[in-house]
Amino acid sequence: MRVVLKGIHKVKRRLANGDTRLHFYAWRGGPAIQAKPGTPEFVRAYNEAHTNIRQPRAGTLMTIIAEYKASPDFTRLAQSTRRSYSLYIALIENEFGDLPLAALVDRRVRGEFKTWRDGFAATPRKADFAWTVLARIMSFAKDRGTIATNPCEKGGRLYVADRADKLWGEQEIAALLAVASPEIKLALVLALWTGQRQGDLLRLPWSAYDASHLRFRQSKTGRRMTMPVGEPLRAVLDVTERRSPLILTNSYGRPWTSDGFRTSWSKTCARAGVSGLTFHDLRGSAVVRLALAEATVPQIATFTGHSLKDVEAILDAHYLGRDVQLAEAAVLKLEKRTKL
Repeated sequence: MRVVLKGIHKVKRRLANGDTRLHFYAWRGGPAIQAKPGTPEFVRAYNEAHTNIRQPRAGTLMTIIAEYKASPDFTRLAQSTRRSYSLYIALIENEFGDLPLAALVDRRVRGEFKTWRDGFAATPRKADFAWTVLARIMSFAKDRGTIATNPCEKGGRLYVADRADKLWGEQEIAALLAVASPEIKLALVLALWTGQRQGDLLRLPWSAYDASHLRFRQSKTGRRMTMPVGEPLRAVLDVTERRSPLILTNSYGRPWTSDGFRTSWSKTCARAGVSGLTFHDLRGSAVVRLALAEATVPQIATFTGHSLKDVEAILDAHYLGRDVQLAEAAVLKLEKRTKL
């Protein structure tokens, strides 16, 4: 979908070698946008520039938004989360920034918010994220007594993800390893043997590894992890050249960006003929592999950093429902206990 950005200022300049280059600014006299036009990075830079200069008018939704962005509720979020929130906050400001706070007591305002949310229905995940951010801002205001009710509570979701069959099996893992670069192979092995999120793995430093354990803090939960390193992972780590303070690097020895890693991962999956699986699915696959090795739910949770409830949910609803190996193991155990 094409995004129309208003007020972009273009300046054509001649370089020292005689070539000309077009420079873009968020508005005339505004900050330069370094990203390439037409890219998500360009839109992000534009929105952030406008978010930073817009001033709230007293008694409007903008005042709540400004207070939220200045509060620990927002500033303590992970940097990537704040960046994502800022994009949707800019959309909310453009649509509802001048809405009087008094209008929030009108029951019809929920319908207005829902209509706005449904305008993104072609991309359900975007619609749900937009609603989530708006609901979070309203919840912030309600908790502080600025408004009496949150008109965005229990909004429902448009996006429904069914990951029941999204499990990396031995065949898919072998196919990826057969074509992957050393950098991607390391990421795959690290994910399978730790069960951690992509963001935490991309930021994992060599200083976290002491030849027997990995020690780090999960960015999303803040939980401190002390994770024993399995022999297959240890063998890979011990022969990996330390080209950066971080364990995972690209082919140039530089830390991955999130977008750069996702692009390289997707290309590798395409070469391997693996489709319908994501890097994040390796996190659930790690849980399943531990369960197949007869690890208990508390053991799995301690190892991966999941909550007990999350491990049970993964095993019960999303990944193990059709796993033949578990069924076969159950039958073998039953056969040992009874002859009937």
